[in-house]
Amino acid sequence: MKPICVITGGGSGMGLEAAKLLAQDYRIILVGRTVAKLEGAIAQLEALGGEVEAFPGDVSDRACVQELAAYAAGLGSIKVVLNAAGLSPKMATGEKVFTVNAMGTIYIVEEFAKVMGQGGCILNVASMAGHMLPDAQVPLDAFKLALADSDAFAATLCGMLNAMPAEEAPATAYVMSKNFVIWYSRQVACQLGKSGIRILSISPGTFKTPMGEIEGAQAAAMAEMGALGRLGEVIEIARVMAFLVSDGASYITGTDILCDGGSIAALRSR
Repeated sequence: MKPICVITGGGSGMGLEAAKLLAQDYRIILVGRTVAKLEGAIAQLEALGGEVEAFPGDVSDRACVQELAAYAAGLGSIKVVLNAAGLSPKMATGEKVFTVNAMGTIYIVEEFAKVMGQGGCILNVASMAGHMLPDAQVPLDAFKLALADSDAFAATLCGMLNAMPAEEAPATAYVMSKNFVIWYSRQVACQLGKSGIRILSISPGTFKTPMGEIEGAQAAAMAEMGALGRLGEVIEIARVMAFLVSDGASYITGTDILCDGGSIAALRSR
């Protein structure tokens, strides 16, 4: 029996492309909010011979994540959780962007840590945007609340976002939430390591995905000014994701992998 691989945000983009690679070795559970996307993804994976099923749901709902974790555990040994669900600034309000990106990450990690065992891996998808937040602007005291009281963390950050102009909140929420994903993945790595579970994050730059298209010319320009001078092909990051969750990366945990074609390097060099 193949081990279980859960992929949130698996209906399209990076999550789906990674699923195509991982389906060779795992039974895949694709998670997403849009049933039509999931159905299309299932058809593609089954055409490739994959053993796959869909679980419609929203990672920003803890009860839904609890149901997902229990369901996946009932199917077999959960080896991989690829948490690719996320919203960009043009997709929702600031509070919703934060809730999906940050709270969804907390819920996925906390609930799957209860049902995963030795040799498991959780890979959270952050963003190069998380690397753009100056250290002085990181609300570290608020971030620390997430380790002890996630409700207090949510209330504090949502309060900050709701206090700023509505047009500024989505971009701020995106940068802050992705910075948090990087920070949080590092913080909990020591805790989960005691159970033999690896956790790390990956920070994509701009790739040719539906989300990249939504963000438009500004995101594309960032990539074109990077070291490689182009947008990434989605297979390029899918290969990195597949490696990071594999046994070949068994000594990698508690860190972030920046996969942005040198966009951040170019930004800093200027």
